[in-house]
Amino acid sequence: MIHLVWLVPFLPLLGFLINGLGRRYLSKSLTGVIGSSTILAGFVISLLIFFEVRQPGFAPQVVTLFDFISVGSLHIPFAFQVDQLSALFLLIITGVGSLIHIYSASYMHEESNEGFARYFAYLNLFVFSMLILVLGANYVMMFIGWEGVGLCSYLLIGFWFKNTAYNKAANKAFIMNRIGDLGFLLGIFLLIQQFGSVTFTDVFAQVPALGENSGILFAVAMLLFIGAMGKSAQVPLYTWLPDAMAGPTPVSALIHAATMVTAGIYMVARSNVIYTLAPCIQTIIAVVGLVTALLAATIALKQNDIKKVLAYSTVSQLGYMFIALGVGAYTAAVFHVMTHAFFKALLFLGSGSVIHAMGGEQDIRKMGGLKKWMPITNITFLIGCLAIAGIPGLSGFFSKDEILAHAFGFNKIIYAGALIGALLTAFYMFRLYYITFSGQFRGTHEQEHHLHESPAAITFPLIILAILSVIGGYVGMPEVFGVPHFLGEYLAPVFAPSVPFLHAHHLSHELEWILMGLSSGLVIIVIFFARSRFRNYQDSGVANTGLARVLENKWYVDELYDAVIVKPLMVLSGFFQDTVERSGIDATVNGVGRGVKWSSRQFRLLQNGQVGFYIFAMVIGMIVLFVISLFL
Repeated sequence: MIHLVWLVPFLPLLGFLINGLGRRYLSKSLTGVIGSSTILAGFVISLLIFFEVRQPGFAPQVVTLFDFISVGSLHIPFAFQVDQLSALFLLIITGVGSLIHIYSASYMHEESNEGFARYFAYLNLFVFSMLILVLGANYVMMFIGWEGVGLCSYLLIGFWFKNTAYNKAANKAFIMNRIGDLGFLLGIFLLIQQFGSVTFTDVFAQVPALGENSGILFAVAMLLFIGAMGKSAQVPLYTWLPDAMAGPTPVSALIHAATMVTAGIYMVARSNVIYTLAPCIQTIIAVVGLVTALLAATIALKQNDIKKVLAYSTVSQLGYMFIALGVGAYTAAVFHVMTHAFFKALLFLGSGSVIHAMGGEQDIRKMGGLKKWMPITNITFLIGCLAIAGIPGLSGFFSKDEILAHAFGFNKIIYAGALIGALLTAFYMFRLYYITFSGQFRGTHEQEHHLHESPAAITFPLIILAILSVIGGYVGMPEVFGVPHFLGEYLAPVFAPSVPFLHAHHLSHELEWILMGLSSGLVIIVIFFARSRFRNYQDSGVANTGLARVLENKWYVDELYDAVIVKPLMVLSGFFQDTVERSGIDATVNGVGRGVKWSSRQFRLLQNGQVGFYIFAMVIGMIVLFVISLFL
């Protein structure tokens, strides 16, 4: 099946073209079937490729379609690389993407025929771009997919483009990602200058010869990481992601779980040998990840919009993945990408089910007691909360505990910070759960009258994702349980080039048990604490003060960016517009035009039809030429 890997991105591209071009003629049912079936077919092919890849002795294969760029000695083919890492990401993208497409067919049914088709066309294009990103056999193809997901996020976040606030959110996401993209692009140029190639196999084969702490590797790793910071929403380029919830809820699920934000993690994991040989950058990645995880977790504590809590939760969890990359635990980072895709898609789609039942209301203070009306949404959402909190036995426990264990071996301060982040996660997620689903309903009588469980097209994906959130972690059980780490063994060939240079930190089994017991015990205590505070929540109506107010306003980071970057840039651009352009360049150009116009009017007067005047002018001219000739 590997030679047919091109079908995986081609099918969603086909769905995009059919739904996009036929948006005025296709019915909603046909649009939904085309949009969903193309992704589902891609998932089936991905599954067959996965089974082929996991065969013993499998060697990575490159499927070249055509010569994409050929300039001098530089040849960049349009080629797909099929190995353990890309095969795993294919499953995540097409698998979770399929469920989100099926969910969307019901969730977006209120849209007009044309809007419905436009939505599915964008969604298909988003999946296509992400597949190109993970399948590309070189950094240029990765960058094409990278820009594609950036464009699609802009289109989907601003899907309801008549709303000015949504358009601003789309612009914010687009502009902030361009900052990171510039770093990625410069990194590619540096790779070409240094290695004469951007193909993964060529670059990774030459990297070890440069040795550890090479200046070139330092620069390349830093530039690529700047790209990853933008796409995966790390400090300081994270503020676009919480605002990205302006788009339809299934879009939020796709961005946060299966596509865009995982791009940075994939890129660093794919470039693992470069980062392993640049330990300074690895330390920076771990610190940035920790700061991001803690900052976002503290903000999530005081948010009241159900989607905003989940958005900051995504930023925080991405921080955990970068901690894992920073400490050299590449498998743990990819493991958390996978489990996070299950429970974050579940939570976002669950929030969509709640919003659907509440008639568009997103403020959790106006909800409460929903478990009585929405049993399936309640149970599945609770499973998502338990998984992300890291309760033993669920998927999030295994991946997060693996990151914590590696962080402990790398640096105790990073471990302590990550552990605090895990406790904050448990607190804000169960604050969200209890305020939304427990206690008395606090909405209007009309909302209460319309409360109901969502239809099967919405609850079916929730049930599947809930099952995956429970069992998904068993592919990465730690060796302390006496079983092999299946995911680690599967991904080992991808990270093998880094192994000789990694500074491994082995923990004894006794210490692993202690760390697991400590984190699990503290998380359970925090959950019971949240339950005692929010199970019978009543909104006091009193405004927050002090630190709570600071957290409610997201540490005023947006205001800080506005004061330090946006306003000075606006003043500077106003100076260039008013002084340099209008009073300088425009005035000069317009002045020349006005001068020519005035001169032509004066010279026109010389042509008056009087022969005597013409003879006089001729004589004067001859005298002037004679005088000039005397001095030349």
